Amino acid sequence: MTSGNTNSLQQGRRAGITLGLRQNLAQFMLLVAVNALVGGTLGQERTVLPLLAGQVFHLDLYTSALTYVLAFGLAKAATNYFAGTLSDRFGRKPVLIAGWLIALPVPLMLIFGPSWGWIVAANVILGISQGLTWSTTVVMKMDLVGPSRRGLAMGLNEAAGYLGVAGTALATGYIAATYGLRPGPFLLGAAYIALGLGLSVFAVKETQGHARLEAANHTNAHADAHGHLSNREIFTLTSFRDKSLSSVSQAGMVNNLNDGLAWGLFPVLFAAAGLTIEKIGILAAVYPAVWGAAQLVTGAMSDKYGRKWLIVGGMLVQAAALAMIAVGEDFGIWLTAAALLGLGTAMVYPTLLAAIGDVAHPEWRARSVGIYRLWRDGGFAVGALLSGIIADAYGIPAAVGVVAGLTALSGLLVAVRMRGKDHHRLA
Repeated sequence: MTSGNTNSLQQGRRAGITLGLRQNLAQFMLLVAVNALVGGTLGQERTVLPLLAGQVFHLDLYTSALTYVLAFGLAKAATNYFAGTLSDRFGRKPVLIAGWLIALPVPLMLIFGPSWGWIVAANVILGISQGLTWSTTVVMKMDLVGPSRRGLAMGLNEAAGYLGVAGTALATGYIAATYGLRPGPFLLGAAYIALGLGLSVFAVKETQGHARLEAANHTNAHADAHGHLSNREIFTLTSFRDKSLSSVSQAGMVNNLNDGLAWGLFPVLFAAAGLTIEKIGILAAVYPAVWGAAQLVTGAMSDKYGRKWLIVGGMLVQAAALAMIAVGEDFGIWLTAAALLGLGTAMVYPTLLAAIGDVAHPEWRARSVGIYRLWRDGGFAVGALLSGIIADAYGIPAAVGVVAGLTALSGLLVAVRMRGKDHHRLA
């Protein structure tokens, strides 16, 4: 053990820092609640904005209507990268607080925006906020629990966030049906932001000391994954060189590619079929609700059974669900497909994050998570462009079918390239 590692251990003991879910349960559950509010801030848009594009701003082309998803995806993807770097340099809590402060004008812009450009600008700001807040809650939970319960921790984190998305998507659907598309649904988002900011300032504690304590006892996953890598080396390792990390990065990108499609075009598809706003709200909520709730199980499963085949299976389930939506024509089929899409995503989402933690050294784990999330949330932008262009040319079902095929191919790539259960700590 090096002198630096010995000093980290001694400093951790003096500060009373211990790793583990049970040992840090109060702070961990507080962060779960904070991430539910992060998800709710995003969920205020899921049902309402696609309808706002057509009914208020009269955007005809799907590509034009999806500009807000593109703007959100690009802003969040870029910010994810910087969130990891900033949290390593300045600590986790300041980055979390900054994310909430940046979100403050978003509800006002969505309520009072006189043109579609205002809505797109609000989504740039929301993407920056989400990149800082969600990335930081992920890293802070990894810090607290240590290596043994990482999948469970990520399952709880992502469950909270996407149950927040689902509950708010459902609530805003009913609010919009009763009181109109503006301002009611976005007042809920404003309340979430105020509460999240207050909790982050007054109750959340810094967790960087936990990461340093883990680093003192860490065994490198392989020779190239030591603790003294440059930012460029971390980027290339996560994106391309390491078989497990690069498999995870591409799967995350394709996963959010189909989520961008679901966000931007599903409500339009369902409205064109004659469904009411209430039913559209139900469909918009079921997908993230199943996604959120099932992660309570799938994250822990990945700790026990390994990451690889849960990821492969999840991508194939998503592909099958998207194919059902492409050929479906009624509420019942779409409801079943939405639930399956949520299940497939739940198999993948926390497992991908846990797989990053398996290989990444604690000294640069936040940066590796940020790079993964850069690729993953870049999928929003790719999905918005690809699905919008195909939908304009051939219709929404064709766009959904193409994305279903890409999702299946992504799962097959993980099957071929990623290491299996017995080697999930080795690249």
